[in-house]
Amino acid sequence: MDLDALVQEALREVAEAADPNALVQVRARLLGKSGGLTTELRGLGRLPAEQRAARGQALNAAKQAIEAAVAERRDALRAGAQAAQLSGKRLDVTLPARGPAPGHLHPLTLVERELVEIFSGFGFEWVDGPEVETEHYNFESLNIPRDHPARDMQDTFYLADGIVLRTHTSPVQVRTLERREPPLRVVTTGRVYRHDADSTHSPMFHQMEAFLVDDRTTFADLKGVLFETARRLFGRDVELRFRRSFFPFTEPSGEVDIRGERGWMEILGCGMIHPNVLRAAGHDPEQWQGFALGAGIDRIAMLKYGIESIRVLFENDQRVLDAF
Repeated sequence: MDLDALVQEALREVAEAADPNALVQVRARLLGKSGGLTTELRGLGRLPAEQRAARGQALNAAKQAIEAAVAERRDALRAGAQAAQLSGKRLDVTLPARGPAPGHLHPLTLVERELVEIFSGFGFEWVDGPEVETEHYNFESLNIPRDHPARDMQDTFYLADGIVLRTHTSPVQVRTLERREPPLRVVTTGRVYRHDADSTHSPMFHQMEAFLVDDRTTFADLKGVLFETARRLFGRDVELRFRRSFFPFTEPSGEVDIRGERGWMEILGCGMIHPNVLRAAGHDPEQWQGFALGAGIDRIAMLKYGIESIRVLFENDQRVLDAF
């Protein structure tokens, strides 16, 4: 092979390459795995020993010359493309800069704040409590002893002996009753944790709990609060359904469903505070009584905004978040 002729032909093809793709094809034809120059370099071993050194040096020099021409042509093509782009577009430096997109609240935060605002209007005070709880506050003080079957229903995350991730926000109720004297109107919100996962359940979800303790509250008061809350959340035509249920910490107990696009969905449990819960907090159930309710903030958000799966609330899909 005449190396001088090969190099001259290669330089001509490189110079005539009209765009980056054409330049890549030229280089591959010469220097690729099956390229002409690459084939010559692989054949050095078949030459007599006395010819190999000189031939190798000549082939390497040819390769370097072609690589340099390819790099120079690549830079020229890039510069030409940039110049064409700049000549086609005029930059007005007097225009204002594009600012960052404004942030907004997550749909769960929107619903949580709306619930707290509604109950604040009813005279309830917001309080907070720990997410890492003792079994005493999460179970025993709420009338759920160690051998109670409700413990199996809770699907609890245990962190250590006697320490759990709270399965509901009800421990806040007991902690508040221990510290303060009735009458009380309290609302709390926060994360809770259970071994549970499907389209309407998540291992970590959000609850709102409200309780009222005084010397004259009845179940009718509880129903009135729930109906008015639902109307403020979903409008005056909202449909609610009360069902009898059982919770160790309320008696009598009920569950409330709301009708949405997919039919009835449970959103909360409620009832009159069990006398044993009041006793555990140091109050006489003969003097004090009250109601408690616990609502799933995630489910309310799903109903309010037409979200079919609870997973959507935790996937950080920007398209979903931008809708709010």
